[in-house]
Amino acid sequence: MLRGYVMKDKKTVLLGITGGIAAYKMADVASALVKSGCNVRVIMTENATKFISPMVFETLTSSKCLVDTFDRDFEFDVKHISLAKEADVVLIAPATANVIGKMANGIADDMLTTTVLACKCTKIVAPAMNTNMYENPVVRDNIAKLMMYGFEIIPAASGHLACGDSGKGKLPDKNTLIEYILRALNGKKDLIGKRILITAGPTREALDPVRYITNHSSGKMGYALARAAAFRGADVTLISGPVSLPKPLFTKVIDVISAEDMFNAVKDNYENQNIIIKAAAVADYTPVSVADNKIKKSDSDMSIPLKRTTDILKFLGENKKPGQFICGFSMETENMLDNSRKKLEKKNADMIVANSLVTGGAGFGTDTNIVTLITKDNIKEYDIMSKEKVADTILDAIINGF
Repeated sequence: MLRGYVMKDKKTVLLGITGGIAAYKMADVASALVKSGCNVRVIMTENATKFISPMVFETLTSSKCLVDTFDRDFEFDVKHISLAKEADVVLIAPATANVIGKMANGIADDMLTTTVLACKCTKIVAPAMNTNMYENPVVRDNIAKLMMYGFEIIPAASGHLACGDSGKGKLPDKNTLIEYILRALNGKKDLIGKRILITAGPTREALDPVRYITNHSSGKMGYALARAAAFRGADVTLISGPVSLPKPLFTKVIDVISAEDMFNAVKDNYENQNIIIKAAAVADYTPVSVADNKIKKSDSDMSIPLKRTTDILKFLGENKKPGQFICGFSMETENMLDNSRKKLEKKNADMIVANSLVTGGAGFGTDTNIVTLITKDNIKEYDIMSKEKVADTILDAIINGF
């Protein structure tokens, strides 16, 4: 999940690790954050050191792991205050019921709780404990208190717990924890209050119960757009065709299969959107009829009658709401600029993102793209970029122009 994320300025992440069995999982989190360019500092409770050694985190972060508030083995400063000032984001994970209760009620009796109480940055808490503890009304009330005080809570995952029980209470996976941190560190919050609808991936047009017509779209560009928009504060709805990508956090995902499914989902959700980005590769044609049973092979050639699917971008252009911004994509193999300009005008779009399938580094399935942004008055070509960078570039152009 760190792929494509470039830390523009070195940020300080403070990890608070408490005494749960999942404490050992935080070594991977610390390592990944360091590799992404973060300055990582770690505070452990005394109980946490029973599950994993502080030396592990000191080796991974090249910084002293703090445990004892009264430790004298460091340069003179009030450490819990200096760390609180230095931190750009704090993640407490795993967060035990004990530490959650302390933080919710202002108790500061160790290095971790004292530092958190002094922090003014974003504070994220990932509860992890036995299911019965997690569902205890006292714990639920303390979690609600933290939310009221501005803490962000990562919901516990469900599954088999270390105690042998099954249920809710697991520490979420590494990628989830890191996504919450990266969203907090993202400096651009220029889409707060905006609703964005994004389509992504291919569609599948069934021939029979076994076969379908589709294309090579991986969905990577649309998913990168959804992630970037959510990081910048937008309320994101992602309408996705069948892809093998994990669902992006912080978005409402609507799964669809066919072009008709995608059209219906767009039609049901487009009216109250501020920005609509059509990044999906929607089939232009679909079989006239779908066989109820598998079509058997014969000695003669087969012909499949096709009919046009509904043009979603055209529908959006014809039904554009006041103030709505509509961005389409144009994948071409020849005459890219001319075809894309015609598409912009014909579909009544505000912007077209054009790229060429025959250009190396662009097109389906890659982690990079080479795009040209086209509006009524401007055309700007960009060099090869990661799809995450392309996503931010597209959003910048929509918000600020280019």
